[in-house]
Amino acid sequence: MDNFIVSARKYRPATFDTVVGQQHITNTLKNAIKNNQLAQAFLFCGPRGVGKTTCARILAKTINCTNLQPNGEACGECESCKAFQNGNSFNVHELDAASNNSVDDIRSLIEQVRIPPQSARYKVYIIDEVHMLSQAAFNAFLKTLEEPPNYAIFILATTEKHKILPTILSRCQIFDFNRIKVDDMATHLAGIADKENISYENDGLHIIAQKADGGLRDALSMFDQIVSFSGGNVTYRSVIDNLNVLDYDYYFSITDKLLAEDTAGTLLLFDEILAKGFDGAHFIAGLSDHFRNLLVAKDEATVKLLEVSETIKARYLGQSKASSTSFLLSAMNIANQCDISYKLSKNQRLQVELALLKMCHLKAVFNLVALPAASAAAPQGEVKKKPDTAVTSQPAAQQKAEEPQVSMVTEEPLAYNKAPGQQATKPVVAEEVVETTKPKVFIPNVHTSATSVKIPSLKELGKQVEEAAAEEEDPYLKGEDKEPFTNDEFLQCWSNYAAKIKGQGKPMSLFTIFTVNAPVMLQPEHYEIVLANRVQETAFRDERPYLLNYLRTTLRNFSIEVEARVDEQSIVKRPYTATEKFQYMANKNPSLIELKNRFNLDFD
Repeated sequence: MDNFIVSARKYRPATFDTVVGQQHITNTLKNAIKNNQLAQAFLFCGPRGVGKTTCARILAKTINCTNLQPNGEACGECESCKAFQNGNSFNVHELDAASNNSVDDIRSLIEQVRIPPQSARYKVYIIDEVHMLSQAAFNAFLKTLEEPPNYAIFILATTEKHKILPTILSRCQIFDFNRIKVDDMATHLAGIADKENISYENDGLHIIAQKADGGLRDALSMFDQIVSFSGGNVTYRSVIDNLNVLDYDYYFSITDKLLAEDTAGTLLLFDEILAKGFDGAHFIAGLSDHFRNLLVAKDEATVKLLEVSETIKARYLGQSKASSTSFLLSAMNIANQCDISYKLSKNQRLQVELALLKMCHLKAVFNLVALPAASAAAPQGEVKKKPDTAVTSQPAAQQKAEEPQVSMVTEEPLAYNKAPGQQATKPVVAEEVVETTKPKVFIPNVHTSATSVKIPSLKELGKQVEEAAAEEEDPYLKGEDKEPFTNDEFLQCWSNYAAKIKGQGKPMSLFTIFTVNAPVMLQPEHYEIVLANRVQETAFRDERPYLLNYLRTTLRNFSIEVEARVDEQSIVKRPYTATEKFQYMANKNPSLIELKNRFNLDFD
């Protein structure tokens, strides 16, 4: 029975052209070899399994090839290439810094550098996991790395570049390896499957490539595992069963139920997922990725960002048409918040179920937010014919143009048709609106966006009511009430508002304005408060709309006005110092100066 060789070793690239997904690095190295512009030290950094050590070995073999090909590749037939391939080359040395990270190991390496190569041009030293070297080993390596012999080349490889000393980085040419794309890995796996006579499905290879997360070595290891599991038939079902991957069908099904607002079906499907042994955090993270893919599929320019097979891509395109952008963005936000709070929750299943229920009711929330628009278009009273008035027939388009536009949030008339330079006037109509006893309704200012829907709390709604009431041009909240009140009632209402400010936790400086000085009535319904400085004036001006709203609504008089005036004359005197007191008394009694000098007195 032949010894089995894993695919990661059996199909390890032997030339630059066979390296997968790192063309920007292999082309640079080939050009450097052809132009004879090799640096004395290279640093290959990047995630695991992307070809750092492989490129280092190919570079070491190529620069010593005696029959270099025109495309910059090694011939593979000369004595140097054969010795390297057989593993008995004396000119290429590999050092694992993870297990040889002491100063003595580096000193031994430096001693070897002094020996020139045998029947070759360069002597290459490959140091893998170089970030594992100790601080002292790095320092011992610095001088040799900066000024090596002209025949010595160092190739350092690491997955954690940030752990390497800046003095080492400055002495190397740095090459950053990318994560390998899903399509490139799937194509490479398909080529290996063809060579090994293994049947496969493209969807299954794409799942392996996605699970590998950019590392080709991980993808090859999973490929070997699934080949053994499935008996040489790599199908989509065998891949998701063996790798414990949640099937795409679950995500498509649960999205359909969310769009249909099927809460019962959604919870039952999530229970089925948990029964199969999947974790709630794994599910919610996958659901976020599913929403992201649906959002990407809504635009033809971004469809290329979908790293899935063509079959799955077609399903994404179909479901994205049934999903609105607002729903997807809001659902992604809910899923993200659930993912953040999942690990800290004692009832983790409830966290996911609450998130799913919120997503189920997103459409209802959108409809609730759309109610103000319908309310703004509804009639506010009964219409009756005005007696003895001639009705002038007008075209429907002209009548529609003369109707005032109504804001959806505050229902405030924006403007009537007017000629340039004239004031806006109310159009003449043949009907008048007789208001019923139905109270006027304040429509809350519900801000909506494409990313999420935010329903304001009662406190926010109250604040919006106060802000809208403070606007003097609001026809619905200004009112015409003008009930009489006494000065004592006004001062009591003023004190109540001061207590309200303190209860709301607003700055004490604002509370002081309302308690130190009482307002003075200049005219009926017109008051003035005297402030000490400009800072108080600014604070009062910011609070004035809320104050007026409170006073007017409490006293039922919308003619109340409160103005602020800064008293420039009232300057608070600072306490006198001992020297100033003495000078004041000495002016009245000069003998004090003589007394002070005679007894050599001084101030404390």
